Amino acid sequence: MAKELEHINVVFIGHVDHGKSTSVGRLVFDAGAFDAQKMEKLKKLAQEKGKAGFEFAYVMDNLKEEQERGVTIDLSHMEFKTDKFRYTIIDAPGHKDFIKNMITGASQADAAVLVVAANDGINAQTKEHAFLAKVQGIDQVVVLVNKMDLQQYSQDRFNAVKDEVTKLLKGSGFRDEQIKGFIPTVSLQGQNIVNKSENMSWYDGKTLLQTLDSFDVPEKPVDLPLRIPVQDAYNITGIGCVPVGKIETGILKVGQKVTAVPGREGKGVHGEIKSIEMHHQNMPQAVPGDNVGISIRGFNKRDVARGDVLGDASNVPTIAEEFTAMITVINHPSVLTVGYTPVCHIHTSQVACQFLEIQAKLDPASGQVVEEKPDMLRNGDTAIVRLKPTTPTVIETKDTVPQLSKFAIRDSGATVAAGVCLKIDKKVEL
Repeated sequence: MAKELEHINVVFIGHVDHGKSTSVGRLVFDAGAFDAQKMEKLKKLAQEKGKAGFEFAYVMDNLKEEQERGVTIDLSHMEFKTDKFRYTIIDAPGHKDFIKNMITGASQADAAVLVVAANDGINAQTKEHAFLAKVQGIDQVVVLVNKMDLQQYSQDRFNAVKDEVTKLLKGSGFRDEQIKGFIPTVSLQGQNIVNKSENMSWYDGKTLLQTLDSFDVPEKPVDLPLRIPVQDAYNITGIGCVPVGKIETGILKVGQKVTAVPGREGKGVHGEIKSIEMHHQNMPQAVPGDNVGISIRGFNKRDVARGDVLGDASNVPTIAEEFTAMITVINHPSVLTVGYTPVCHIHTSQVACQFLEIQAKLDPASGQVVEEKPDMLRNGDTAIVRLKPTTPTVIETKDTVPQLSKFAIRDSGATVAAGVCLKIDKKVEL
């Protein structure tokens, strides 16, 4: 029997119009994972819509509205294999209006491909996506310096963008060994995606496909309790309620008794796993990193929604009424004070959280307290704060289930801070 390939989730991120969807389409098509006849249809469709050249983007942007507007709105997943790995590609939206979907995509990924257009360089969403990827626990990134044809394939321009992006990634917290490479590409023409480019003989590095195969296999935290943040729940005729999401920790098995929290009533929903499906195949069990659709006996359509978390009935995920976290302020227009209520993105949930208390300001380097109970926080400050979600929300502490402890704080369309939960002050008892 053929050896089961290791599985890696890769999210494509970057500013709108820098060529993410096209890069994904090119990759799966040139790697032989997308049918040539289907591609011919998409090419026709793109021409009919007056968007010639968008056919590769349409591989992933298959929602009608996305094709009309030429932007990615929601997440789409696609699987393909190399000799080394089985990949799930997550194409995330670059447009700032849809950043909450991008955060969900990043939270499901093990590695990221950051696409930066050579003619445009770093933009607002380039910065935000790089930072959010790190906050969501991604620790491997490869950079495509795309649209090199618009810069006459200039090696100097490639190096300039490479230097800028290296600085950005290091500023976002990536270490040298986590940056897996910079590749000059023209995704639309497939240069350096799967096949080597003839126009950039000065580049002797790997193609995108070869670089993906150099990723490290993420550790699978199978010893931790089962946690599956729900990305969506579908009602499928003849099957019923099917929640989908990525298994963060633990092992999921057919026949297992599970509880989803908070659930519609905030009291949890109980059921038993009837079947586990991954990429249209039924599996007896699934492990961390697997994106699954699960049919659950005892669940109705309206019982669960995005943001709920599924766990084993004997170890139910923690619902916090209040929690203490360490946050770092990165991009706030003025100051943060007690009473401030921005939106926190925690795994797949988005919930407004009120600052109840700023307990201490820390020295970011040493973690030592530099000021007790400060009145306000500014950009660059690291602090211990107490937060209260407006509705009880699942979050875990970094010591128990680190995968569900991180969160991003956003306000007025920008990411203002990032945090990690240290302690849960008030739990909701089910």
